[in-house]
Amino acid sequence: MRDGGQLSANVFRPDKPGKFPVIITFIIYGKDTPWSEIHPGWGVAYTKDSPTLTKSTAFEAPDPDFWVPYDYVLILVDSRGFGRSPGQRFGLQRDFQDHYDAIEWAGTQEWSNGNVGMSGVSYLGTTQWWVAPLRPPHLKAINPWEAFTDFSRDIFIKGGIPETEFLKHLGQLIPPINPALNQAPAKDEPPAPSPELENITVPALVCATWSDQELHTRGTFWAYEKISSKYKWLYTHGRQKWAEFYSVEARDIQKKFFDCFLKGSDSRIKDTPRVRLEGRETLDRYTVRYENEWPIARTQYKELYLDAKARTLNFNKVKKGGKVSYDSADGTAIFDITFDQDIELTGHMKLKLWVCPEEANDMDLFITLKKLDSQGNEVCFDSWSAPSRYPVALGWLRLSQRELDEEKSTLWQPYLKHEREKKVKPGEIVPCEIEILPSSTLFRKGETLRLVISGKYHVGSTWFGYNLLVNEGTHSIYAGGEYNSYLLISEIDNK
Repeated sequence: MRDGGQLSANVFRPDKPGKFPVIITFIIYGKDTPWSEIHPGWGVAYTKDSPTLTKSTAFEAPDPDFWVPYDYVLILVDSRGFGRSPGQRFGLQRDFQDHYDAIEWAGTQEWSNGNVGMSGVSYLGTTQWWVAPLRPPHLKAINPWEAFTDFSRDIFIKGGIPETEFLKHLGQLIPPINPALNQAPAKDEPPAPSPELENITVPALVCATWSDQELHTRGTFWAYEKISSKYKWLYTHGRQKWAEFYSVEARDIQKKFFDCFLKGSDSRIKDTPRVRLEGRETLDRYTVRYENEWPIARTQYKELYLDAKARTLNFNKVKKGGKVSYDSADGTAIFDITFDQDIELTGHMKLKLWVCPEEANDMDLFITLKKLDSQGNEVCFDSWSAPSRYPVALGWLRLSQRELDEEKSTLWQPYLKHEREKKVKPGEIVPCEIEILPSSTLFRKGETLRLVISGKYHVGSTWFGYNLLVNEGTHSIYAGGEYNSYLLISEIDNK
């Protein structure tokens, strides 16, 4: 590296002479540790049609036994301080410089054709958002697969509410420091600032999911919308992230993408519409179609107004005002709408509420959107963190963090400043806007969209938790009359 440090890598090459394109991945879980039962998702990394992962496949990394036979070089690099690479862990700015230097090294080897791409899931994809704006000359394409872009907004302080469990689980996946390599423990450094996404111009194949809303959903969609790449594609799905990364369909589009931009041998990807849209109906039933942009241009944003008396959602404004109160410790406020025709909700949504912490100066709001079938039974979806029990979509807000950045906010996506606290007086009624993360769900005639407002997290995943809440006493939701509380939905006109 430029400072004299050294990184350890496994280099998988075709066993023949020639110059080949390179795919490189940077790993914090150990490049020599095969994906095994010690890693989460080992049992869900497959579908019945998925190929078996080989022992050369590191956690969340591409499989060399798939890529090398197609005449690619695959390089798995232990990031500094991890695996066999000595040094200080999580010195993020330096790590991104390391990535730059390793990419340039890979692009100038005798077996390289000079074209380097990046690929990987989760953290292995997240670092791509920071390296690509540095524009290493030999970096020609990136493939971030479900990768957050903002450490705070996407994971650790969602809507201003601190998340307290994920780092504990993540720490169990990372191998301990190897004293023999003189690795130093991580310093207490602030998270890296948000990446300069507008400076990304290389071709990008981006995967985003409806079912990883506690971790990657928000940041991946945000990045796709912000990057400046002329050639960019969005691959969406609503299932297990590891199973999808290694699936036959995903590998096929990954190969077309890299064949085009690293080999120059297949241009079919350029004729593929930019968005693969996977719309869910039930746990096992979904449809796939292609769109030309995200958000979808023909989206019709409509308000569903809350009726406090009837506990319903309504397309028409509610004339009579009222309130719904619940115990902030374990209560909920529920509002339903049963559709009288089929409706597809795809995209960003938001919730505008008038709220009141009756006995406190702050409150935490957890929003859950659910689907009920025509018999009133909840229809759950898939997720790696809550398999077969995931809702439609989620939202979070700490009331004192409600101040909006008007320049960055849109009709469908409120953007919080997070610059100061705006506490309220007990009993004070104030408005707020809550981001509901992107999703795609089809509701048939007679099925119900349910809005659940609560003071605690309702998904039931052990991977995520919120144990630093400010809730106290009773919370009230005001709706109807002068209080225009509403859920903004994203309806798609498919006629």
